[in-house]
Amino acid sequence: MIVVKAGGRVLETNMRNILDSVAKRRDGGVVFVHGGGDIVSKYEKMLGIEPKIVTSPSGIRSRLTDERELEVYNMVMAGKLGKEMSAYLNHRGVKAVSLSGVDSALIRATRKKRIVIVDERGRKRAIDGGYTGTISAVDTSIITNLTEMGYVIVVSPVALGDEGEMLNVDGDTAASAIASALKAEKLILLTDVEGVLLDGRLVESLTVGQAQQLLEQIGAGMNRKLMAAAKAVENGVVKAYICSGMGEDPLKRVEGGKATIITGL
Repeated sequence: MIVVKAGGRVLETNMRNILDSVAKRRDGGVVFVHGGGDIVSKYEKMLGIEPKIVTSPSGIRSRLTDERELEVYNMVMAGKLGKEMSAYLNHRGVKAVSLSGVDSALIRATRKKRIVIVDERGRKRAIDGGYTGTISAVDTSIITNLTEMGYVIVVSPVALGDEGEMLNVDGDTAASAIASALKAEKLILLTDVEGVLLDGRLVESLTVGQAQQLLEQIGAGMNRKLMAAAKAVENGVVKAYICSGMGEDPLKRVEGGKATIITGL
């Protein structure tokens, strides 16, 4: 079983090649988790909503989701993107099912009532957390049943809250949590760069400990991916990879070693 996650930036420019690459490797069981934050932002702006991106004290950037933004987030993620990907895979003969984390309570999360951010002046302050969630549990039974029947699973990162509300959860974190619950062979995070870059050069391999030490030295977008990859390996995933989602067959990069590989050793 492998879990693949692709961010919105590479999906906008290379979605069909990514899905074709996933389809070629479906025999062993594939769960495909998609992002799409930039696409959500585009639709928010079309509807007159200004996206709110905040930064935590540790440098992690995330979307602050209020009630209006949650509606757009769900429409774009679980509606538009998830169904478009399922339609494409099914059209090319791959049995695919599009799920969000609320379906069969696949992903449960606790709403962040208050969060601490760093404002534009560099000051820490606590604000309302909106409809953003911290993942608390993953129920893999529906994934296991469907993959045994030969389906590729497309997962949108929307979670079921403790009070029955729908919550925005980070796609990298969702992929890591699903891979951890499945004890997957691989977690592959596809992004718009070659992998973890340090001083302009690709870091080819890291242990979990080395990855954790590197978090403060890399950019705001990549540190979340590295943290998610390290967490998955720490939780029993055999290997995690961060690599480019560009090109004709992005997953071939992993097989050729053109990625940052995170292991437990």
